[in-house]
Amino acid sequence: MIIAPSLLAADFGRFAEEARRAERSGAEWLHLDIMDGHFVPNISFGPAVVQSLRPLSRMFFDVHLMCSRPEILLESFAKAGADCITIHVELGDQVSSLLWKIKSMGKKAGLAVNPPTAISMAKPYLSQVDLLLVMTVNPGFGGQSFIEESLPKVQQAEVWRRQKNLKYRLEVDGGINFVTAAECARAGADTFVSGTGLFGQRNMKAAVRKMRSIVTAQSADRVK
Repeated sequence: MIIAPSLLAADFGRFAEEARRAERSGAEWLHLDIMDGHFVPNISFGPAVVQSLRPLSRMFFDVHLMCSRPEILLESFAKAGADCITIHVELGDQVSSLLWKIKSMGKKAGLAVNPPTAISMAKPYLSQVDLLLVMTVNPGFGGQSFIEESLPKVQQAEVWRRQKNLKYRLEVDGGINFVTAAECARAGADTFVSGTGLFGQRNMKAAVRKMRSIVTAQSADRVK
């Protein structure tokens, strides 16, 4: 089970210290949401922020591009220190070539699916991805409420993973707290992005430990 605090919920005036706080928490990944103001109605940060944080942390940098033209950004984020770069299935015909480009740069490739989009749209690409991200809120803003209707998507993605003997990580992002993380773990998720649910906690280390314990227990119950 991987816990990934989302930097979008951090104090933007203290990025360096917030990244260090995430690392000290015991979480394995740092999730970085990149918003361009076009694909989603918000703007977050760019490759310069990732580059500035990279020397400060040994965490796995999980970069999620919520961008209309990721092709112009892939190289910059790869050079900045991203470990995994995720693009959206909603980009249609570009998806396969974008995933290939990410892999060609030696990075893990992720594919995200928004709440209104059928999970079947991701099925043709499952053998190409290292990570499948099921969005559990509509992307663009932090602090939203979890969309319960996303759980069947997680379940379907887990069924495909087992049936096809694939190894992609199954990630959830949006409204993830101790309660919703448990629901997602029962559905088959193994990677949990949480912004306010972790950065909003005074003791992030304790919060990470609690979330890990909860999702591990729920996953164990699911496979019994």
